[in-house]
Amino acid sequence: MATAAKTVYSHVTKDPEVCGGKACIDGTRIRVVDIVSLKRQGYAAERMLEAYPSLNLAQVYAALSYYYEHPEEIEASFEEDRGWQAEHERAKAEHLRKTAR
Repeated sequence: MATAAKTVYSHVTKDPEVCGGKACIDGTRIRVVDIVSLKRQGYAAERMLEAYPSLNLAQVYAALSYYYEHPEEIEASFEEDRGWQAEHERAKAEHLRKTAR
């Protein structure tokens, strides 16, 4: 059985054993999608360091650069996260419905 190879970019790693192989900042479990989400909320790179104090500016900019080079991949991650959230909400509502009987 073949396993997926670990892929490394400048400050960004894709490792099948970390965050399901999603693009992450190297040495962390902070996904590129997490940084992009802050960008979409209007955070400047320097302010992102407040949310993730273990990072440095080079890592934040590398994550943003990775996004600009791989937008389809990161957008697919956002969509996958939305699908997970919707499934979680559905399961929670089902559980509440069953326990309310």
